[in-house]
Amino acid sequence: MEEKQWYLEYQINENRPGLLGEIASLLGMLQINIVTINGVEHQRRGMLIKSKNDEAIMRLKYILETMDIITLRKIREPKLRDVLAVRHGRYIERDEDEKKLFRFVRAELGLLVDFMAELFKKDGHRLVGIRGMPRVGKTESVVAASVCANKRWSFLSSTLLRQTIRSQLADDELSEDHIYIIDGIVSTMRASERHQMLVSEIMRLPATKVVEHPDIFVRETEYSLDDFDYIIELRSEEGEKITYEAVESGFSSFDIS
Repeated sequence: MEEKQWYLEYQINENRPGLLGEIASLLGMLQINIVTINGVEHQRRGMLIKSKNDEAIMRLKYILETMDIITLRKIREPKLRDVLAVRHGRYIERDEDEKKLFRFVRAELGLLVDFMAELFKKDGHRLVGIRGMPRVGKTESVVAASVCANKRWSFLSSTLLRQTIRSQLADDELSEDHIYIIDGIVSTMRASERHQMLVSEIMRLPATKVVEHPDIFVRETEYSLDDFDYIIELRSEEGEKITYEAVESGFSSFDIS
């Protein structure tokens, strides 16, 4: 039987010496291997484990639930957030009500890039929106994630170095393996009809598209936020308000974003 990976997380109720060793010994007796281990929140430890025997995992669950020194929180097949939590030592903040909304601050750019890179590695259509004020690192993070995912990227519109508005792409840019980056403000409020036709064509392509300023994009097009698979918010610091009050048909502070 092939080994299967699981995510295990527990809350430490009494942080006594040797606790981790005791749990590692228990895993060893059940012939469960530890892949990765890290603290994931205050007084919580997460680990990726693997076993060929599902029954051993169920026995582990039963034993851990009887221990007073810890509280078992999760034992399940690992989700992307679990893998990244163990890798980076903290959980990505996810909105409790809107499950596809994820929040980051600029100090967490490494975690954000890793998160997006894992999304970009998946095949097929994927629509990602990213909100944030100018110069917070939105475009740079998307490009870095594309590199990490070993994917090529193409700007349909951007203000990264200077305003970019594409009306056509080269043949080698039309690929399902590409990451397409769209500035929602530039494409909907400052672009030609030919550019908008290109955006419509790319939106139908079974590939990953990243839309900066998705709220403006859906306001000016037939798309809605329900069409997005993920919405990412990037702030300079906690509590920063993301606002589009400066966005007009002419120039604004969002021309350098």
